Amino acid sequence: MGRTDDRREVSPTSRTLELMQLWTKINPWFEANGRDLPWREPGFSAWGTLVSEFMLQQTQVSRVIPKLEDFLNKWPTPIDLAESPASDAVRAWDRLGYPRRALWLHRAATTIAEQHNGVVPRDVDALLALTGVGDYTARAVAVFAYGDRHPVVDTNTRRVIARAVHGRGEAAPPQATTDLADMEALMPAEDGAAAVFNAGMMELGAIVCTAKKPLCDECPLATVCAWRASGYPAYEGKKRATQKRFEGSDRQVRGLIMAAARAADTGVTDTEIVALWADAEQRDRALASLIRDGLLVPQRSARYVLAS
Repeated sequence: MGRTDDRREVSPTSRTLELMQLWTKINPWFEANGRDLPWREPGFSAWGTLVSEFMLQQTQVSRVIPKLEDFLNKWPTPIDLAESPASDAVRAWDRLGYPRRALWLHRAATTIAEQHNGVVPRDVDALLALTGVGDYTARAVAVFAYGDRHPVVDTNTRRVIARAVHGRGEAAPPQATTDLADMEALMPAEDGAAAVFNAGMMELGAIVCTAKKPLCDECPLATVCAWRASGYPAYEGKKRATQKRFEGSDRQVRGLIMAAARAADTGVTDTEIVALWADAEQRDRALASLIRDGLLVPQRSARYVLAS
């Protein structure tokens, strides 16, 4: 784990000052060590930022990058996507997983085209009104696309705050109000510095302060980290429910059915679906959930097509 014992006594006043100055350590570290990612390029559009955030939900960066480029080449603006059928977006999503995100993104693009003149809104509340956009995504777009000052909190940010600020080895289950307040208290006042700090905290959690093998000796917060200073105590609080295995899950069956539907212009039949998975009860449950989510539409002759 690359740790050394660095226990020390810190007065409450000194501790408060250290927390207020975390950004002075994070920002230069991020500017020197942040990964070269397409959504961090100067001039990257607000639409590109929104698409990337949809794609990055529960999906690895390495899988997103090529899909993002293809998607934006095909639909460079929200209006372009809104003018295409939703089925095209679902096909382009391919194997990124959670294909509902493609359907939600198409709905969001339609709203942007119809209610915002084709421009991704800047206001957090307007962003939250878009289908598929939650607290994190709304603030991420406002901050990273428009440079506004808002706390942006993802899983990585929460882990860094849990360790460096609260001295816990893991973050407690998400609580939006508490998590946003924690981040807000650490942010610098200036908009640009705050945006860099948001990105830097996420990056630190992604590549240094990782869940299983944190590189503590390489961390820019090593000298101020409460968890390190207290000797890395084990986490004893509530834990977030772990995700079930993919193999053999309903998610896997849904993915098989969706892959077959994407591959066929005329849809997939009951007979073809039966051949995909032996467990009839699980197969029917997965199919029903795809129909309920609006991803597949039943047709005559026991055929199912992608939502249009």
